[in-house]
Amino acid sequence: MRRDDALIGVRTRETAGRSRGFRLWWRIGLIGVVTLVAAAVAVPGTRADIPYPDDDPFYAAPISLGEFANGAILNSRPIAVLGLPLPLAGWQLQYRTTDSADEAAADVATVLEPLTPWNGPGDRPLLSYQIAEDSLGTRCAPSFALRGGRDFSIATTILDIPFLAEVLRRGWAVVVSDYEGPQSRFFDGVNSGRGVLDGVRAAKSFAPLGITDSSPLGAWGYSGGAFATLWAMQLRAGYAPELAFAGVTSGGVPTDIPAIARGVDGSYQAGLAVLILIALARNDFGSGLADTLNDSGHALMAREATSCGGDLVAHHFFRHVDEFSTVPDLLGSAAFRAAANHQELGGWAPDVPLYLYHSNNDDVIPSAGFSALVDRYCALGATLTAVHSAIPGHNPTALGEALGAMNFLSDRFAGTPVAAGCTVR
Repeated sequence: MRRDDALIGVRTRETAGRSRGFRLWWRIGLIGVVTLVAAAVAVPGTRADIPYPDDDPFYAAPISLGEFANGAILNSRPIAVLGLPLPLAGWQLQYRTTDSADEAAADVATVLEPLTPWNGPGDRPLLSYQIAEDSLGTRCAPSFALRGGRDFSIATTILDIPFLAEVLRRGWAVVVSDYEGPQSRFFDGVNSGRGVLDGVRAAKSFAPLGITDSSPLGAWGYSGGAFATLWAMQLRAGYAPELAFAGVTSGGVPTDIPAIARGVDGSYQAGLAVLILIALARNDFGSGLADTLNDSGHALMAREATSCGGDLVAHHFFRHVDEFSTVPDLLGSAAFRAAANHQELGGWAPDVPLYLYHSNNDDVIPSAGFSALVDRYCALGATLTAVHSAIPGHNPTALGEALGAMNFLSDRFAGTPVAAGCTVR
């Protein structure tokens, strides 16, 4: 994840002092990630006092769930964030949402607040931060990791700690929702978007967090987190019109789902194609994708029913999804494309200011899909800035373009206006 001097010269338009500061922040963040992952790996199994969500009564939905409004808080508890004595306040909220089948569901969000007073203009902002949950089971949910869970299921959440640390340093309150919900529905756009919006509703109404109606709202997500963020913004006007977002940033945006799966199929990252296959088959929505699986495919669905994305990558090096199908070229089949099309971004344009970024040489999510989504949003009248990053690779771009994403949010929180229309660079 090293950035060489040439790339810094291409992408950095800040002053020399700010550039040095960001390079220092980047190194500190990387060191922090390595340290936290090493600490997590060094402690085998879970902490005795931190059960997995499926074994934790806090996550159990009340019998009267359907009587509550979307975003209503069902339960709450204070937490020691990451199980460590950190200088910030943390709570977890169980809240009601409505899933993509229009059934009442109980999600959980983690809310974080700096202990220092807010010294910026107006009231303290609230940032909805979407971690790339990328999972088929609740043990991979961000809330488990942020409460101090200890095993390999927390790895994806830990990778986002430097970004969370920086936004908290800036004084913003943060809500991190388990937007996949109690059924861990990866790549379910409506389910994820509603989970995000209802998490913001819950955080706003949680009195100890101190968020007011005048607090500016923002949202940010990368990769799988970008998928949930942008689905939330596409649904906002119809589902949660009272939530007015000052600005939204998203990077490494998952678009053209078949192209993503085809790009990693048979590679060392083939487990990501397996993740997509299982998720879309579980989501289904009448596509018939589950019916195309052979006996090995059905056994795969059962065996990996609670796996995290990292588990799947480790289990399926260089595998091909056609091994699990009764039809040739499963990724090009009508059933797979129907299931994927149901979840693609771009059906509506978000009506909030957007800052989108993506590597021109992303090794996980092909950049052509990002360009097509930007064009689609612009044609539908969105206000956005799109950055086609010269930083090679999916994960390096997450770090290398983070400063631009955060500064866009800072400007929106400060009330700086943004010009209508599209700026693409």
